[in-house]
Amino acid sequence: MEMESPRSPEAEIGRRLEDLWEETEPQLTPSEKLNSCFGDVPVSSFPPAPPSQVIEIPSDSSLADAVETLSKRMILSAPVRNVDAPEDASWIDRYLGIVEFAGIAMWLLHQSEVAAHGTAVSAPGLSISGLAAKLGSFKFRRSASGINDRAGSEAAATSANSGTEAAASVSGSFFQSLISSDFYKNTKVGDISGSFRWAPFLALQTSDSFLTMLLLLSKYRMKSLPVVDLGEGKIENIITQSAVVHMLAECVGLPWFESWGTKKLSELGLPIMKPYRIIKVKEDEPVLRAFQLMQEKGIGGLPVVDGSGKKAIGNISVRDVQYLLTAPKFTKITGPSRPRISSQRYESTSTTTESPRRYCRR
Repeated sequence: MEMESPRSPEAEIGRRLEDLWEETEPQLTPSEKLNSCFGDVPVSSFPPAPPSQVIEIPSDSSLADAVETLSKRMILSAPVRNVDAPEDASWIDRYLGIVEFAGIAMWLLHQSEVAAHGTAVSAPGLSISGLAAKLGSFKFRRSASGINDRAGSEAAATSANSGTEAAASVSGSFFQSLISSDFYKNTKVGDISGSFRWAPFLALQTSDSFLTMLLLLSKYRMKSLPVVDLGEGKIENIITQSAVVHMLAECVGLPWFESWGTKKLSELGLPIMKPYRIIKVKEDEPVLRAFQLMQEKGIGGLPVVDGSGKKAIGNISVRDVQYLLTAPKFTKITGPSRPRISSQRYESTSTTTESPRRYCRR
């Protein structure tokens, strides 16, 4: 009887892991066997990302151009190519880092904090301090169904120098001011390279194993890892956290996966977090606060709770930061008309504005 063909390239990897699982020494524990199997599979066997998702953004691109590129390609981040690097540069010199929606938003926030101390230069059209004052005032709002609307349907804009309040629609003048400001249009991606967590980034070689890839994703809370060709000095593939999860989903039904995949979460020995240590945001807090917490804590999402702090009413993730920057081009962030692109598999990286740049060495 012929074996059913794999459903996808990721499923082929699952079959290979199944063969390795059966060949592994029986005296090993399930965890040791799993590590051994992943250690024998090179990352070069991972299916290549779609060409539309393996792109580079020139360092002389403006923040506005970078946001437009990311939104058009349906990705959350991309490597930044140093336009001043020579053609024969190694990958360490060829790239400055990885730019992402969240990183751009957090950099703008950082600039607003600098402006609050009177050391930033105002740009025509919209000053960075004014930009952050409005962005920081957006609140979570619940719809009639009880689920929170990302970024809410309305916001109150509070002046930084007075207690005067004015109504401001999320889909109104604020976002139009943002995308039309000279500050936003003229700032180059290379200008915010100091906000990149890595210089240029943690990278895999084609000879590295799946185990190395999983350890890097886990230990450093990375959302994606470029695979570089040392000979060419260029990125050959990008393996994202979501692609790895998709690969595991394709392995459902295989014996090696079922041996632990059918266990309850409580049986996996995962750490249990005390309720008071759970990081969350209340529905009446500024949306920007959620992204600040994600950056500070190195996490990808937060539960949104009601005023009592006990009942979850929704969630907000790092992916949602794109709506703060792209909403004017697509749709209003109000009720059911807010963007819903759940069918796409996004990739993202984790950067921290506060963190010093860390240099990778060969």
